[in-house]
Amino acid sequence: MKQSHVLPREPQPSPRPNPDSREHGRAAGRPASAGGAHATDRAPLWANLAAIAGLLFLAFIGGAAVMHFGVFPQDPLRRAFAGGAALYEAAVGYDDPYMTDFWADARTDGKGVTVHDPARAQNGLTLYSSTHEQAAYLIDMEGHVVHRWQMNFSRLWDESAAVKHPRPDQFIYIEKAQVLPNGDLIALYTAIGDTPWGYGIARLNARSEVIWKYLGHAHHDFEVDSAGNIHVLTQEVSETELEGFAHLPKPRIDDYLVTLSPDGKEIASTPLMEIFAASPYGRRLYFASRESFNNGDYLHANSVDMLKGPVPGIPGSRAGQALISFREVSTIALIDEQSRKVVWAQSGPFVRQHDAQILPGGNLLLFDNEGNPSGPGISRVIEIEPSSSAIVWSYGGSADQPLDSKARSSQTRLSNGNMLIVESMAGRVIEVAPNGDIVWEFINPVRGGEGDRRIPIIFWVQRLDPERDFDEGFKAQMAAREK
Repeated sequence: MKQSHVLPREPQPSPRPNPDSREHGRAAGRPASAGGAHATDRAPLWANLAAIAGLLFLAFIGGAAVMHFGVFPQDPLRRAFAGGAALYEAAVGYDDPYMTDFWADARTDGKGVTVHDPARAQNGLTLYSSTHEQAAYLIDMEGHVVHRWQMNFSRLWDESAAVKHPRPDQFIYIEKAQVLPNGDLIALYTAIGDTPWGYGIARLNARSEVIWKYLGHAHHDFEVDSAGNIHVLTQEVSETELEGFAHLPKPRIDDYLVTLSPDGKEIASTPLMEIFAASPYGRRLYFASRESFNNGDYLHANSVDMLKGPVPGIPGSRAGQALISFREVSTIALIDEQSRKVVWAQSGPFVRQHDAQILPGGNLLLFDNEGNPSGPGISRVIEIEPSSSAIVWSYGGSADQPLDSKARSSQTRLSNGNMLIVESMAGRVIEVAPNGDIVWEFINPVRGGEGDRRIPIIFWVQRLDPERDFDEGFKAQMAAREK
């Protein structure tokens, strides 16, 4: 997820005024004059201003030299500047939710389901969340809501939360949600205008009542395994040294892969930055973007996919390993949590990617946000053969509807072979046939901001077959709602 805000590095406190330096104190240190103070005792105004300007110039030159040569007090100066920048940006850049990157300019007047080819689209229900409220919606193929979950983070928050002063609810949303067979929903909360921006993950029942909550800095993505454990990305602000990477300013944001039990208890935590930096692939940290030097987010993990078994073309791969997407270094890495090693990594024909996953046949599938070299837009979905990096399937949209999403976005290969694609910054979900035809399209129906020109983004969706994916109790609840 693109976050443009700056990592809050605590500004250094300004020195308190010394009462002894006031005019009466200075006067006490000078010989008294029988005639009192004369105008000739005072420097002209222009001279005072010139002196102040000179001091400021010398301070600027000194600060620039400190930062350039990396000598003391480089870190305090960086923290002071970054802390002030973070406070300023939070005050002026995130006061209007419609102007954050939780919303984007609407690209069309269309709302809801605008394309549906029943003969070619995979029938079912679609789960999605939207940044205009902290809710998740289950819609049918015509866009009608058949079930809704809603829980504001302000009601989840308590003193145990990693976020001590959360943003107001209009700046928080459910970034990803997944519905379980009994109608329970696992919902991951993130915020805009805060760092770290991961707010937590919770399990709600079908009536939106809280079953459990984990209020660590969970962000971006999670996966539920066959045993019911939840593997979720988290983040922490770190001051530790990274051997060989002293050029990366501190503090920084370090990613972790945390495993939660089915009842939401933390049972394992794997430090992704530490493992990646110590691996043979760690030198890819030199690829970190200029943006990451501003916010300290040098890897930016944004997806997790747990392997179901060994993958052809990836030596050493096995079930239980985690495929992680690192946006800032445009790299996919396979992490073995038991050995705490990077088994394999690839920086392929993709740039700042999201939602990397291994397909049942062994190919790699991902949303390539900024790496489409031939257009029509900057983005595309690509399927890659891991051992050769060859692209075996690609979809970048059309001239009149190009894929164009610099941040977020995701995709899912459906059982009928179609691809369900989320173009986040367009607030759009499309189902694409293998030949590139759009057979279903849903555009977020909500608008806001000045002139209703802004559309809330969508990050991830889930297509479900009610007969296969839901138990009888939840199906009965949905049937009752329809009545």
